[in-house]
Amino acid sequence: MADPKMTPHTQTVLRALLGRDADGERRSTVLTSGLYGLELSKMTALPNGTLFPLLERLRQAGWVERYWEQDDVAEAEGRPRRRFFRLTDKGAERAPLALAAATVTPSTGRMTSRPGLAGGAA
Repeated sequence: MADPKMTPHTQTVLRALLGRDADGERRSTVLTSGLYGLELSKMTALPNGTLFPLLERLRQAGWVERYWEQDDVAEAEGRPRRRFFRLTDKGAERAPLALAAATVTPSTGRMTSRPGLAGGAA
């Protein structure tokens, strides 16, 4: 599948999965594992109806993988298992390049991309 379109929402989710804040600066903690859905929703301020279809598109593109939390961890905390999302090697390699290539024009709020990166024409 082709690389995902770098919409503002996609950029927000990729920054969160890369362990960066909204300005692209690395947070104090480095992500060693994925983030679960509610955590991602809170970090990105995206509603579930936007977030989860976006995560599925990133998964289909090979940029994100999903996995379930271990049963014993959830049981110890007395709650259902969480589904986690993390970047694949492909996503970790391409996401920073795609984020660097994508820009939002301040006057219009529209997205522009430089050709050759993030699925643009070479």
